[in-house]
Amino acid sequence: MRLSLPLALFPILFLFTTSLASSNDSATETLVQCLIRHAEPKQPISAVIYTRNSANYTAALENNLHNLRFNTSTTPKPILIVTALYESHVQASILCAREQGIEMKIRSGGHDYEGLSYISLFTPFFILDMFHLRSIEIDIEAETAWVQAGATLGEFYYAISQKSKTHGFPAGVCPTVGVGGHFTGGGYGNMMRKYGLSADQIVDAQLVDANGRLLTRSTMGEDLFWAIRGGGAGSFGVILSYKVNLVRVPETVTVYKITRTIEQNALDIVLQWQDVATNVLPHELFIRLTQGVVNTTNGTTTIQATFRAMFLGNSSELLSIMKTNLPLLNVQQSDVHEVSWAESVLFWTDFPSGTPVDTLQSRVTQSGYIVRLKRKSDYVKTPITREELQGIWKKMLELGSTALTFNPYGGRMAEIPETEIPFPHRAGNLYKIQYATNWNVSGSEIAQHYLELTRELYAYMKPFVSKFPREAFLNYRDIDLGINHQDKGSYFEGLRYGLKYFKNNFYRLVEVKSKVDPDNFFRNEQSIPRPPKF
Repeated sequence: MRLSLPLALFPILFLFTTSLASSNDSATETLVQCLIRHAEPKQPISAVIYTRNSANYTAALENNLHNLRFNTSTTPKPILIVTALYESHVQASILCAREQGIEMKIRSGGHDYEGLSYISLFTPFFILDMFHLRSIEIDIEAETAWVQAGATLGEFYYAISQKSKTHGFPAGVCPTVGVGGHFTGGGYGNMMRKYGLSADQIVDAQLVDANGRLLTRSTMGEDLFWAIRGGGAGSFGVILSYKVNLVRVPETVTVYKITRTIEQNALDIVLQWQDVATNVLPHELFIRLTQGVVNTTNGTTTIQATFRAMFLGNSSELLSIMKTNLPLLNVQQSDVHEVSWAESVLFWTDFPSGTPVDTLQSRVTQSGYIVRLKRKSDYVKTPITREELQGIWKKMLELGSTALTFNPYGGRMAEIPETEIPFPHRAGNLYKIQYATNWNVSGSEIAQHYLELTRELYAYMKPFVSKFPREAFLNYRDIDLGINHQDKGSYFEGLRYGLKYFKNNFYRLVEVKSKVDPDNFFRNEQSIPRPPKF
């Protein structure tokens, strides 16, 4: 049944809408003048302010928007966007947001799964976009690098490859992901079993705090430095850059991608993978397992398991390891490819063989990769049985849309204490699950349909994953875990999602928050809250 508004309400609605638009226009103009006033005269800011009346406003908004679910006519839009060129632009944005009482969103790469870097429940708001701040300085002798928050992983990887054939960095495999959000949420990739997380490699940082001060590790103190390595820096300040340790890689690494369906013995292979991927295989080998529904040639559907590997060694070593530990997959010489570490990133992102390494610098997302999407996460601590896996696949076939990706832990991940940084998911985890649902058709009812399918599979998985809390990965942002409305119940709302993301490290993050941002300037729908007031 379609509901309609009484005609008598239209004048009221018109007046309200007109009043809101007028209020936003006034707030925009006041904010613009404040930004111009606070910016350094030698570093003018006016050219990088895009209001809703600017010709390039839409382009600036959509430039780093990677989930089409949040690009609709009803999606809340910022009153303006600042594409900062200098540190002073960041400082001016913070000072003016505080002065005007306007929420500021911080965006580096725009890959936040729930769009929290560019949309808001609270209006008005504006976006501080960091993508221009992308310088990278590599010191191969010291095996370190300074990388600004607006750089992409691909740009960082390419810069490393131009300095050394035997260095790399443990982070994600999507080249267009921004460094700022990735590192501060923990950041992982296919070298985590050997070297841990991106955040484990951070040795210094530049951060602008709520008072507009530029801080480094020596001036921010160890508590804040601890918090911004995996605790979501957006709750504490604006990261300008990170200093990280580079890691050593062979000149040649080996990769493969192999698929098997149920009809090709996928069930037994997946169970064998589960037996060895975390605690048996060498730390130099990472094998990601993705399971999804595919069509068959006879018009039915089946489950396809995709095994994608990266090995820090040559193909003969890898084939020997696979024959000994995962023989059911039957990896052959024709399946494996020896490439450089930088080339392995292109392979993992499904670029064609022979794609030039400088493609990593491109900020244009591959065709088909920008879709409407929903993601969720889980952690598995005890092996899933044959019968349980069969039940999971039956449920996936029933739902037909959501894929499950299993990322093996162990190795270095199990050696680092869970209190070392805010990211707590260390020893005791077999693998992390990512739930992935993509769709290409617009419309709120269609979106809700796919969201519910994802949630239904997530609910089905409850018996097989971590409990008390049911853990989650911050970089796989999931608004279903709770929303903070930033009111009197803020702490308890934050506790709901905070324990899932950080376990007991949440309490220390709250303490840090109360010291460095007591007015709760840096906030979002899932930020770290201040302690409760009784």
